[in-house]
Amino acid sequence: MELINATSALAALAHETRLTVFRTLVRAGPGGLRAGEIATGVGVVPATLSFHLGHLQRAGLLKARREGRQIIYAIDQSGLRALLEFLVEDCCQGQAEDCATLLFELPVFGCAALSKENENETTTRARSG
Repeated sequence: MELINATSALAALAHETRLTVFRTLVRAGPGGLRAGEIATGVGVVPATLSFHLGHLQRAGLLKARREGRQIIYAIDQSGLRALLEFLVEDCCQGQAEDCATLLFELPVFGCAALSKENENETTTRARSG
């Protein structure tokens, strides 16, 4: 991810409503939510939500798909992954094994068990690579 793209993504998340929408969709998982469900959950009117969803999409953090007459919004996992990789790219002066504990002590998308399960594998890879 280039600096300009990271800046755009971080700017999109630097707004209270957009951050709330983003976190709501993270909790929803890959299946996403309908716009109406997001609006109700976040407590914003549809026009306002549409503006914020568009901003998050342009920043590469959300994707949308049509199901009949509904639009389903979900986290763009590749965009989020690129942002996270950008943020930790130069972590620990390139010593991956030092960063492994930092990254895998954090619950990933609320899946603490998943992050702990992968910790040993990643630490092993970091030491060998």
